[in-house]
Amino acid sequence: MSLQESLNKFKQQQEKCQSTLTNIASRTSSKASHKATPISNFSAPSKVIPSVKFSNDTERLQHINAIRKSPVGAQLKRVIDILFETRQAFTPEDINEACYVDINSNKALFDSLKNNTKVHYDGRRFCYKSKYDLNGKDQLLSLIRKYPEGLQVVEVKDSYTSVIEDLQALKAAGQVWLLSNMDSQEDIVYPNDPKVTIKVDDDLKQLFRGIELPRDMVDIEKDLQKNGMKPATNTARRRAMAEVHGITSKPKPKKKRGEITKRTKLTNAHLPELFQHLNT
Repeated sequence: MSLQESLNKFKQQQEKCQSTLTNIASRTSSKASHKATPISNFSAPSKVIPSVKFSNDTERLQHINAIRKSPVGAQLKRVIDILFETRQAFTPEDINEACYVDINSNKALFDSLKNNTKVHYDGRRFCYKSKYDLNGKDQLLSLIRKYPEGLQVVEVKDSYTSVIEDLQALKAAGQVWLLSNMDSQEDIVYPNDPKVTIKVDDDLKQLFRGIELPRDMVDIEKDLQKNGMKPATNTARRRAMAEVHGITSKPKPKKKRGEITKRTKLTNAHLPELFQHLNT
Protein backbone atom coordinates (compact mmCIF):
# COMPACT_ATOMS: atom_id res chain seq x y z
CA MET A 1 0.00 0.00 0.00
CA SER A 2 1.39 3.40 -0.99
CA LEU A 3 1.85 6.28 1.42
CA GLN A 4 -1.00 8.29 -0.13
CA GLU A 5 -3.38 5.34 0.18
CA SER A 6 -2.39 4.93 3.82
CA LEU A 7 -3.11 8.61 4.46
CA ASN A 8 -6.50 8.38 2.75
CA LYS A 9 -7.39 5.31 4.80
CA PHE A 10 -6.26 7.10 7.95
CA LYS A 11 -8.49 10.09 7.18
CA GLN A 12 -11.47 7.79 6.51
CA GLN A 13 -10.90 6.08 9.84
CA GLN A 14 -10.81 9.44 11.59
CA GLU A 15 -14.08 10.49 9.94
CA LYS A 16 -15.70 7.18 10.87
CA CYS A 17 -14.50 7.54 14.44
CA GLN A 18 -15.92 11.05 14.66
CA SER A 19 -19.26 9.81 13.32
CA THR A 20 -19.29 7.00 15.87
CA LEU A 21 -18.60 9.38 18.74
CA THR A 22 -21.41 11.66 17.54
CA ASN A 23 -23.88 8.75 17.43
CA ILE A 24 -22.86 7.62 20.91
CA ALA A 25 -23.37 11.11 22.30
CA SER A 26 -26.78 11.34 20.61
CA ARG A 27 -27.88 7.98 21.99
CA THR A 28 -26.73 8.92 25.48
CA SER A 29 -28.74 12.16 25.52
CA SER A 30 -31.80 10.40 24.08
CA LYS A 31 -31.58 7.68 26.71
CA ALA A 32 -31.39 10.25 29.50
CA SER A 33 -34.49 12.09 28.26
CA HIS A 34 -36.59 8.90 28.15
CA LYS A 35 -35.37 7.45 31.42
CA ALA A 36 -38.85 7.68 33.09
CA THR A 37 -40.76 6.27 30.10
CA PRO A 38 -42.60 2.93 30.72
CA ILE A 39 -40.98 -0.21 29.42
CA SER A 40 -43.82 -0.79 26.96
CA ASN A 41 -42.91 2.39 25.10
CA PHE A 42 -39.32 1.32 24.48
CA SER A 43 -38.50 0.44 20.94
CA ALA A 44 -36.43 -2.52 19.92
CA PRO A 45 -32.75 -2.20 20.81
CA SER A 46 -30.77 -0.50 18.11
CA LYS A 47 -28.07 -2.28 16.22
CA VAL A 48 -24.72 -2.22 17.98
CA ILE A 49 -22.16 -0.25 16.00
CA PRO A 50 -18.91 -2.16 15.72
CA SER A 51 -15.87 -0.53 17.32
CA VAL A 52 -13.45 1.22 15.03
CA LYS A 53 -10.00 -0.28 14.83
CA PHE A 54 -7.27 2.25 14.17
CA SER A 55 -4.25 1.44 12.10
CA ASN A 56 -1.13 0.37 13.94
CA ASP A 57 0.66 3.11 12.00
CA THR A 58 -1.57 5.89 13.31
CA GLU A 59 1.21 7.87 14.99
CA ARG A 60 3.34 7.96 11.83
CA LEU A 61 0.38 8.97 9.69
CA GLN A 62 -0.48 11.76 12.11
CA HIS A 63 3.13 12.96 11.87
CA ILE A 64 3.01 12.94 8.06
CA ASN A 65 -0.32 14.77 8.05
CA ALA A 66 1.10 17.45 10.38
CA ILE A 67 4.12 17.95 8.10
CA ARG A 68 2.00 18.41 5.00
CA LYS A 69 -0.26 20.90 6.75
CA SER A 70 2.71 22.96 8.00
CA PRO A 71 3.66 26.29 6.29
CA VAL A 72 5.57 26.25 3.02
CA GLY A 73 8.66 27.71 4.71
CA ALA A 74 8.80 24.89 7.26
CA GLN A 75 8.48 22.22 4.57
CA LEU A 76 11.09 23.98 2.43
CA LYS A 77 13.59 23.97 5.31
CA ARG A 78 12.92 20.29 5.91
CA VAL A 79 13.76 19.45 2.30
CA ILE A 80 16.89 21.63 2.19
CA ASP A 81 18.14 20.04 5.42
CA ILE A 82 17.80 16.59 3.84
CA LEU A 83 19.64 17.72 0.71
CA PHE A 84 22.42 19.30 2.81
CA GLU A 85 22.90 16.30 5.09
CA THR A 86 22.91 13.64 2.37
CA ARG A 87 24.52 15.63 -0.50
CA GLN A 88 22.58 13.44 -2.92
CA ALA A 89 20.22 14.20 -5.80
CA PHE A 90 16.54 13.56 -5.02
CA THR A 91 13.51 13.28 -7.25
CA PRO A 92 10.20 14.59 -5.86
CA GLU A 93 9.28 10.99 -5.07
CA ASP A 94 12.57 10.49 -3.20
CA ILE A 95 11.93 13.64 -1.18
CA ASN A 96 8.45 12.43 -0.30
CA GLU A 97 9.85 9.13 0.90
CA ALA A 98 12.75 10.70 2.82
CA CYS A 99 10.99 13.50 4.70
CA TYR A 100 7.25 13.13 3.89
CA VAL A 101 7.08 16.41 1.95
CA ASP A 102 4.97 16.05 -1.19
CA ILE A 103 6.23 18.83 -3.45
CA ASN A 104 4.31 17.56 -6.47
CA SER A 105 0.99 18.42 -4.85
CA ASN A 106 2.14 21.85 -3.64
CA LYS A 107 3.03 24.22 -6.49
CA ALA A 108 4.15 27.05 -4.20
CA LEU A 109 6.54 24.70 -2.42
CA PHE A 110 7.83 23.26 -5.70
CA ASP A 111 8.55 26.72 -7.14
CA SER A 112 10.21 27.91 -3.92
CA LEU A 113 12.48 24.88 -3.88
CA LYS A 114 13.33 25.15 -7.57
CA ASN A 115 14.25 28.85 -7.28
CA ASN A 116 16.13 28.61 -3.98
CA THR A 117 19.76 29.77 -4.15
CA LYS A 118 20.88 26.76 -2.11
CA VAL A 119 19.23 24.22 -4.40
CA HIS A 120 20.15 23.02 -7.89
CA TYR A 121 17.38 21.59 -10.07
CA ASP A 122 18.26 19.85 -13.33
CA GLY A 123 14.67 19.37 -14.44
CA ARG A 124 14.23 16.06 -12.64
CA ARG A 125 16.31 15.97 -9.47
CA PHE A 126 17.07 18.39 -6.67
CA CYS A 127 20.44 18.63 -4.91
CA TYR A 128 22.16 21.00 -2.49
CA LYS A 129 24.19 23.83 -4.03
CA SER A 130 26.94 25.59 -2.06
CA LYS A 131 28.75 28.75 -3.12
CA TYR A 132 32.01 26.88 -3.67
CA ASP A 133 32.13 23.37 -5.08
CA LEU A 134 34.79 21.80 -2.86
CA ASN A 135 35.44 18.13 -2.20
CA GLY A 136 38.25 18.06 0.34
CA LYS A 137 41.01 19.74 2.29
CA ASP A 138 43.31 20.27 -0.71
CA GLN A 139 40.67 22.13 -2.69
CA LEU A 140 39.77 24.13 0.41
CA LEU A 141 43.39 25.22 0.88
CA SER A 142 43.68 26.17 -2.79
CA LEU A 143 40.59 28.36 -2.46
CA ILE A 144 41.87 30.06 0.71
CA ARG A 145 45.17 30.92 -0.98
CA LYS A 146 43.22 32.85 -3.62
CA TYR A 147 42.05 35.25 -0.89
CA PRO A 148 45.15 36.72 0.79
CA GLU A 149 42.96 39.37 2.46
CA GLY A 150 40.84 36.70 4.13
CA LEU A 151 37.83 34.52 3.36
CA GLN A 152 34.76 34.36 5.57
CA VAL A 153 34.23 30.89 6.99
CA VAL A 154 30.47 31.22 6.57
CA GLU A 155 30.97 31.19 2.79
CA VAL A 156 32.66 27.78 2.77
CA LYS A 157 31.27 25.98 5.82
CA ASP A 158 28.47 24.38 3.78
CA SER A 159 30.71 23.25 0.92
CA TYR A 160 30.94 19.75 2.39
CA THR A 161 30.14 18.16 5.71
CA SER A 162 33.65 18.05 7.25
CA VAL A 163 34.84 21.51 6.17
CA ILE A 164 35.10 22.86 9.75
CA GLU A 165 37.26 19.91 10.80
CA ASP A 166 39.51 20.48 7.78
CA LEU A 167 39.87 24.17 8.65
CA GLN A 168 41.00 23.25 12.14
CA ALA A 169 43.46 20.72 10.70
CA LEU A 170 44.90 23.33 8.32
CA LYS A 171 45.24 25.75 11.22
CA ALA A 172 47.01 23.14 13.36
CA ALA A 173 49.40 22.43 10.48
CA GLY A 174 50.25 26.14 10.22
CA GLN A 175 48.90 26.44 6.68
CA VAL A 176 46.17 28.97 7.49
CA TRP A 177 45.31 31.57 10.11
CA LEU A 178 41.82 31.33 11.58
CA LEU A 179 40.83 34.60 13.25
CA SER A 180 37.63 36.19 14.51
CA ASN A 181 36.36 39.52 13.24
CA MET A 182 35.59 41.70 16.27
CA ASP A 183 33.03 43.76 14.32
CA SER A 184 30.93 41.02 12.71
CA GLN A 185 31.76 38.25 15.20
CA GLU A 186 32.49 35.95 12.25
CA ASP A 187 35.54 33.78 11.69
CA ILE A 188 37.85 34.67 8.82
CA VAL A 189 40.50 32.35 7.41
CA TYR A 190 43.75 33.69 5.95
CA PRO A 191 46.40 31.79 3.98
CA ASN A 192 49.74 31.39 5.72
CA ASP A 193 52.29 31.82 2.94
CA PRO A 194 55.50 29.93 3.81
CA LYS A 195 57.48 32.47 1.75
CA VAL A 196 56.67 35.15 4.32
CA THR A 197 58.58 33.31 7.04
CA ILE A 198 62.06 34.90 7.05
CA LYS A 199 64.88 35.04 9.56
CA VAL A 200 65.75 38.47 10.95
CA ASP A 201 69.25 39.20 12.26
CA ASP A 202 69.62 40.12 15.90
CA ASP A 203 71.31 43.41 14.94
CA LEU A 204 68.25 44.46 12.97
CA LYS A 205 65.96 43.48 15.83
CA GLN A 206 68.04 45.52 18.26
CA LEU A 207 68.04 48.49 15.91
CA PHE A 208 64.26 48.33 15.59
CA ARG A 209 63.72 48.06 19.33
CA GLY A 210 66.17 50.89 19.98
CA ILE A 211 64.10 53.45 18.08
CA GLU A 212 62.51 55.79 20.59
CA LEU A 213 58.97 56.68 19.66
CA PRO A 214 57.56 60.15 20.41
CA ARG A 215 55.44 60.32 23.52
CA ASP A 216 53.58 63.55 22.82
CA MET A 217 50.68 63.47 20.37
CA VAL A 218 51.92 66.68 18.72
CA ASP A 219 55.21 65.00 17.84
CA ILE A 220 53.39 61.92 16.57
CA GLU A 221 51.22 64.05 14.30
CA LYS A 222 54.29 65.85 12.94
CA ASP A 223 55.99 62.55 12.13
CA LEU A 224 52.87 61.36 10.33
CA GLN A 225 52.80 64.51 8.23
CA LYS A 226 56.49 64.10 7.37
CA ASN A 227 55.70 60.66 5.98
CA GLY A 228 52.81 61.96 3.88
CA MET A 229 50.01 60.78 6.16
CA LYS A 230 47.21 62.97 7.46
CA PRO A 231 46.66 62.64 11.21
CA ALA A 232 43.14 61.94 12.38
CA THR A 233 43.60 64.40 15.27
CA ASN A 234 44.91 67.96 15.68
CA THR A 235 46.29 68.11 19.19
CA ALA A 236 47.90 71.56 18.84
CA ARG A 237 44.61 73.15 17.79
CA ARG A 238 42.69 71.36 20.51
CA ARG A 239 45.12 72.56 23.17
CA ALA A 240 45.01 76.14 21.86
CA MET A 241 41.20 76.19 22.01
CA ALA A 242 41.31 74.76 25.51
CA GLU A 243 43.63 77.56 26.66
CA VAL A 244 41.32 80.21 25.16
CA HIS A 245 38.38 78.84 27.13
CA GLY A 246 40.46 78.45 30.25
CA ILE A 247 40.34 74.69 30.25
CA THR A 248 43.44 72.98 31.48
CA SER A 249 44.06 69.31 31.18
CA LYS A 250 44.38 67.76 34.59
CA PRO A 251 46.76 64.88 34.98
CA LYS A 252 45.10 61.70 36.09
CA PRO A 253 45.76 61.08 39.77
CA LYS A 254 47.72 57.97 40.48
CA LYS A 255 45.94 55.37 42.49
CA LYS A 256 47.40 54.92 45.91
CA ARG A 257 48.71 51.45 46.27
CA GLY A 258 47.23 49.79 49.29
CA GLU A 259 49.61 48.55 51.89
CA ILE A 260 49.71 44.90 52.83
CA THR A 261 48.31 44.19 56.27
CA LYS A 262 47.56 41.04 58.23
CA ARG A 263 44.02 41.09 56.83
CA THR A 264 45.22 41.08 53.22
CA LYS A 265 44.62 37.84 51.38
CA LEU A 266 48.04 36.65 50.27
CA THR A 267 48.53 34.81 47.00
CA ASN A 268 52.30 34.38 47.39
CA ALA A 269 52.20 32.56 50.68
CA HIS A 270 54.90 30.21 49.42
CA LEU A 271 57.36 33.16 49.62
CA PRO A 272 57.31 33.98 53.35
CA GLU A 273 60.36 36.25 53.14
CA LEU A 274 58.21 38.84 51.35
CA PHE A 275 55.94 39.25 54.35
CA GLN A 276 58.36 39.20 57.28
CA HIS A 277 57.51 42.80 58.17
CA LEU A 278 53.93 41.78 58.95
CA ASN A 279 55.08 39.79 61.94
CA THR A 280 56.85 42.76 63.52
